[in-house]
Amino acid sequence: LFHTIKYLKFTQVYFRFFYFVRARIRRVIGFKYSFTKESKSTPLKLIDPCEYYSTYKDGEFIMLNLSKKFDAKIDWNYAGYGKLWTYNLTYFDFLQQDGMSKETGLALIYDFIDQTEGVKDGLEPFPISLRGINWIKFLTRHDIKEQTIDDSLYAQYAILLDNLEYHLLGNHLLENGFSLLFGAYYFQDEKLYAKATEILIIELDEQILDDGAHFELSPMYHQIMLYRLLDCINLIQNNPWKQDGLLKLLENRAARMLGWLNAISYENGTIPLLNDSANGIAPTTQQLNDYAANLKLNTQHSTLGESGYRKYQNERYECVIDIGNIGSDYIPGHAHADTFNFELSLKIQNSILNTVLEPFVVDMGLSTYEMGKRRDAERSTAAHNTVEVEGKNSSDVWGGFRVAERAKIIELNEDDNCVTATHDGYKKLGVLHTRTWRFEEDKITIEDSLSRECSAVARLHFHPDITEEIILQRIKCKMQNAKLNIYDYALGFNKTQKALVMEIAFTQKLKVEIAL
Repeated sequence: LFHTIKYLKFTQVYFRFFYFVRARIRRVIGFKYSFTKESKSTPLKLIDPCEYYSTYKDGEFIMLNLSKKFDAKIDWNYAGYGKLWTYNLTYFDFLQQDGMSKETGLALIYDFIDQTEGVKDGLEPFPISLRGINWIKFLTRHDIKEQTIDDSLYAQYAILLDNLEYHLLGNHLLENGFSLLFGAYYFQDEKLYAKATEILIIELDEQILDDGAHFELSPMYHQIMLYRLLDCINLIQNNPWKQDGLLKLLENRAARMLGWLNAISYENGTIPLLNDSANGIAPTTQQLNDYAANLKLNTQHSTLGESGYRKYQNERYECVIDIGNIGSDYIPGHAHADTFNFELSLKIQNSILNTVLEPFVVDMGLSTYEMGKRRDAERSTAAHNTVEVEGKNSSDVWGGFRVAERAKIIELNEDDNCVTATHDGYKKLGVLHTRTWRFEEDKITIEDSLSRECSAVARLHFHPDITEEIILQRIKCKMQNAKLNIYDYALGFNKTQKALVMEIAFTQKLKVEIAL
């Protein structure tokens, strides 16, 4: 706990204490928020954004690969699938699905308004932020002006303004800022605008690294943050309420983020599932590029520097490696113990003119945020394509979203075709781990070296389509120390598939060749 807390910013500690004390005082005095607030909205114009994956049809909600149909009225507090599903239910992302009618969307919004006083998780600042944007997009698309909805939404923005997520910071506070900007434009509210611009100016400078990556180093969250940034650009470009330079800042950060996303994405448009990343959650790289093109945005080239990721590719393969620290020290909740992890996809010619990119060595992926064995396993060193020493994690991930002591890169040397790096994640064991990748036209060589003899295991997790025969053809090492086991590859949230993992035991030095 000490090694987790010591990395927090003063702001986080202060607001955790402040909100804790305030909640107890308010409970004693019987304070309650008003769920309606007199408002005056302004019609907006927006071009069409990306679709999201949450859907609602014939009374059935489908989110995170789990469906639920409510027999009578909707239970906006439904907790049967865990808190993340409840959150997604109250985000109202399904309002953006293709085919969502005006009548159905209004019915869902009014149902939520009628039950607002009894809503729990959905009135936390994060779901309020996402719901506010989704409601405003829906109301704008269908040219809806209904006072009851506006007054409910305005009251929700007042609650958000009173509970901004300074105790968390990171993507949570940035989402608050994005949403406040939408609320400010929709209600032409100077107070909302002042706070929105304050958050966005500070947090975009803090959270977007020089190479364009979002500082939590999850490609999925990078896509989500970029999507929200494009939404705000859409808002300002098409609604000239303010002319104060904010648009230029947002466009600059979007260009930088687009460059990083295009650099890290594979040529087929998929992303490496590094840290907390899953398929079927964020808009795809292609969708985001199309959205940016419609907004006439430029893309800034990224060299994949500060984020600690590198990509090597030729006519045979694409390989993404992780030679960086785990991410922002004060908000590492989406980080894994995965230092020196990598993914490898092969370019397979399936016809004379057509080559397809097929995943070979993969990250285990992400299937849950619920605290427990599965969450712990997916964040562990053993779940990644790197070296586990004496059964320990390279970074001390715990509690679902916490990290105590963490691996640091203490030496790095790289050139066009070779990278050597050393991390100190096992320093408590008196061990430093050095890994070298050599990238050649027809093979990749990986050499691991530990600073003393000890019990260690290197792992290679393969895509479910990869058979034992293919593995034995392509992987060369001391096979007497290697064995194939089964693991659960995450196809997305709440959805896994059996696949093969090679576990190679060694004591100090290991050399693995991957024939391509």
